[in-house]
Amino acid sequence: MKGLIPYSIQVNGRLMDLSVPRVMGILNVTPDSFYAGSRKQTEWDIAERVEQLMEEGADIIDIGAYSSRPNAKDVAAEEEMERLEKGLRIIRQLAPDAVVSVDTFRASVAQRCVGEYGVAMINDISAGELDSCMFETVARLGVPYIMMHMQGTPQNMQVAPHYDNLIQDIMTYFARKIQALRELGQKDIIVDPGFGFGKTLEHNYELMNCLERLKILELPVLVGVSRKSMVYKFLDITPDESLNGTSVLHTIALLKGASILRVHDVRACREVVRIVEKMLG
Repeated sequence: MKGLIPYSIQVNGRLMDLSVPRVMGILNVTPDSFYAGSRKQTEWDIAERVEQLMEEGADIIDIGAYSSRPNAKDVAAEEEMERLEKGLRIIRQLAPDAVVSVDTFRASVAQRCVGEYGVAMINDISAGELDSCMFETVARLGVPYIMMHMQGTPQNMQVAPHYDNLIQDIMTYFARKIQALRELGQKDIIVDPGFGFGKTLEHNYELMNCLERLKILELPVLVGVSRKSMVYKFLDITPDESLNGTSVLHTIALLKGASILRVHDVRACREVVRIVEKMLG
């Protein structure tokens, strides 16, 4: 698609072309994610969600077992891994060829998920800030690494977030992280500017307005805005009512160069991608 950086990442021994926008479907095996419709804990619910994601055309399944919503409770590594194991076993049974990403900031969890379940990608909300071993671990594992910008932690990130220059601060943050990863030999890096993570409503819209500036990093950009507060708080609705606003933001993100959209509603997002591709040729 015009405007996207020609970039491929290595997943499960094959190349995934990111010059075509990709849809990452969310599988939350948590009891407390912000959007109640995404919470899947029983084996039946997880299996149903996996089948839905695949039927609707998800390019990647992103499984997470640690809620990163504001003020979320901390979860021990052992419990996080137990939840993930349940989900990963079901994915491997129902969709053995699926490209799976694990949403974790813990190097030990990343190590086990890749080593024991063949996970293809690691998605880290903290970009190594919450576990100093993460960069070294993903570089050794040789899997694509999604690193997100977050100011603070999930427990305190929305306590008066402040930036001297939002876009410049995020760019500087990523430049430093990219250099550290490259020095360790990490090949495939994807950046996520972190909508809703240590950012006010105004920060989120400023970030979306300037999203194309991330192209200077010459890396694929992942955007995660699905049913988030920048939609439902701005429109004074609920997460359940936020699909329409989410689709608008997905359209804008694609026009500004996003390579991957992380979403709850795969079918709706695929429709957005098809229409934008048709328009841009």
